[in-house]
Amino acid sequence: MDEKKKEYFHIIRERYCKGCNICVAFCPKQVLVLKNGKVFPERPQLCIGCRACELRCPDFAIEVHLKGEQPEEGRDSDSVDYTLPPEAMHG
Repeated sequence: MDEKKKEYFHIIRERYCKGCNICVAFCPKQVLVLKNGKVFPERPQLCIGCRACELRCPDFAIEVHLKGEQPEEGRDSDSVDYTLPPEAMHG
């Protein structure tokens, strides 16, 4: 049983985060906290990748990704137009 624990990282779009605390409340492992009115992954090593925070965020301000996984085609930070609202990039 030499199975390595999966590790996750969070992408936070601070300018879209309004500090509503929904992601913090829904995180089953208390990974997220609010700092200066914005979400922050204080304990990312505890993340289990359930994506509850990402799915519940009304402003699409947070994403959860598996470390070492290839980003979705056309979704890396170099190809995203951050001048558009995040809901315009879905679909």
